[in-house]
Amino acid sequence: MEKVGKLFLWINLIFCLGSGIFAQKNYKIEHIEPMNWWSGMKHSQIQLLLHGENISRFTVESPSFPIVGIVKTENPNYLFVTIETKDRTTGKYPIRLMDKKKVVTTIDYELKEREYGSADRKGFTTEDVIYLLMPDRFANTYPGGDTHPETTEKADRLNPSGRHGGDISGIIDHLDYLKELGATTIWTTPLLEDNEEAYSYHGYAQSNLYKVDPRYGNNYYFQFLVQEAHRKGLKVIKDEVPNHWSSKHWMIKDLPTQTWIHQFPTFTRSSYRTSTQMDPYKSDKDKRASEDGWFDTSMPDLNQANPLVLNYLIQNTIWWVEFAELDGLRVDTYSYNDKEAIAKWTKEIMEEYPNFNMVGEIWMHDQALMSYWQKDSPIGALQSYNSNLPSVMDFTLHDAFAQAFNEPEQGWDRGMVRFYENFVNDFLYKDPNNLLIFFENHDTQRFNEYCPKIEDYKLATTLLATTRGIPQIYYGSEIGMKGDKGKGDADIRRDFPGGWPGDTNNAFTDNGRTAEQKAYFDFSKKIWNWRKGKSVIHTGSFTQFLPQNNVYVYFRHNENETVMVVINNSKEVQTLDLSRFSDLIKKHKSSLDIISGNTIPLERTLTIDSKKSFILELK
Repeated sequence: MEKVGKLFLWINLIFCLGSGIFAQKNYKIEHIEPMNWWSGMKHSQIQLLLHGENISRFTVESPSFPIVGIVKTENPNYLFVTIETKDRTTGKYPIRLMDKKKVVTTIDYELKEREYGSADRKGFTTEDVIYLLMPDRFANTYPGGDTHPETTEKADRLNPSGRHGGDISGIIDHLDYLKELGATTIWTTPLLEDNEEAYSYHGYAQSNLYKVDPRYGNNYYFQFLVQEAHRKGLKVIKDEVPNHWSSKHWMIKDLPTQTWIHQFPTFTRSSYRTSTQMDPYKSDKDKRASEDGWFDTSMPDLNQANPLVLNYLIQNTIWWVEFAELDGLRVDTYSYNDKEAIAKWTKEIMEEYPNFNMVGEIWMHDQALMSYWQKDSPIGALQSYNSNLPSVMDFTLHDAFAQAFNEPEQGWDRGMVRFYENFVNDFLYKDPNNLLIFFENHDTQRFNEYCPKIEDYKLATTLLATTRGIPQIYYGSEIGMKGDKGKGDADIRRDFPGGWPGDTNNAFTDNGRTAEQKAYFDFSKKIWNWRKGKSVIHTGSFTQFLPQNNVYVYFRHNENETVMVVINNSKEVQTLDLSRFSDLIKKHKSSLDIISGNTIPLERTLTIDSKKSFILELK
């Protein structure tokens, strides 16, 4: 911890010394965004946002960059200057602000060299296991940064909804823990500055889109996190929020134009009814209420239909992917955005990084509505719409997890049938393998809260690890952490035990775990590490059988391997007639159960105890 803490101080110093990008003369430019670009980008025309007092009175010239366009708005404090960087090599190039023939300021705008292979960066895939964590609640190894003079909310770990002090160095210090668990990819909730006066720990009300929150670290420390993760074979996903900003964003306080955000005569919250986006019978008022209403009182809704806004968001996202060498994006509240604009945003990013991946939050409860938002969706095509978004979050599968393991067994559509019926509807998706699958996240009830027995956790984890899609686990689930959303979001976002100096329970270490935590972790570790090397799970075919007596059987198979998964959600011992599965078992006479390590014969019948599962590698 001490080593990372010293490095934190050193990188803070480097960041402060290297943050200036222009030579001031008599005039001060308050903001230049983006602060740099890279040579050799497909997105070579860069719209510079220049912000300063009465800056629009100046003209702009550059001996180095062709100036493609200049936009002035009703706010004289802004200039939008579009430059062409194509065919320019790395280096610093002058851009001058002129008052008649006098130079008032020269911007030394830098084009940097791209990292080797940047354009071909591969995103997260079905080979990955994504570990979602909330930085403020994961680990605090630099307590000196918990409160910062540049931000309003102070650290208070005794306040469940306050800042608790987790930081980037805490994530770096526990990368080996994530590798031991079997995770391959880290998704952190937003790390950018959130300067709200309260509840700022979640990060979804961002107040500066080019600045990591100083309570976490700084931009270069985030970059270092990604580099360290890559060195250990881990990927990193950034949580992107194009729908709304913080009310404390410097630009919201001095709007570039009145159409930068959606405004109403009185405060108007979103209706959250995003089905109006594709409703053929919708009222325009209802659609606007969902799409343009503010997500919360502290989260003004951005108007992506304004080209200046959309271009700003596109450039900002590309800037972070390139700067931090990201492996993917999770896009918050994707279906709340302007439908056409977010498709353009997505297309620009995917064209810059063709092998990239990003997943959108489509929190709906109908596969047809969710599939509408996936790239090349046959459902979206019915309305000539293509979002260009490769992946969406499988919330209907989450709904099945939330019910199947904790309900009466009797019923046509209860228990394991819920999973079967969910996958039946995969024909609606263009690419069901590229769906993010999960049984909990930072916005939902904790699975271990409504299913407190480890037997149910093992059943759910077995299914999550072996079905189609890209599995995502939520921090602490692997040690049995609970949380009741009914008590507020803070309860499902508890501090990870052992992440703070003085914690008496350190679940990051084998010796520090309680017996219960160890039981959860050891099972999780076994399953997720086994999954890493199993191409039959990553890309193999999926064949499922109708559940009987609350027992769900399915196979993952390819030319070389067959894995049979048996999940008994019943409270009774069950015996299966294996002739039902003969087409897939074929001539195999035995199998290795990955969970127990035992050899299981495949003769006429298979007996499985109540609330148990098998992952059988057929031999």
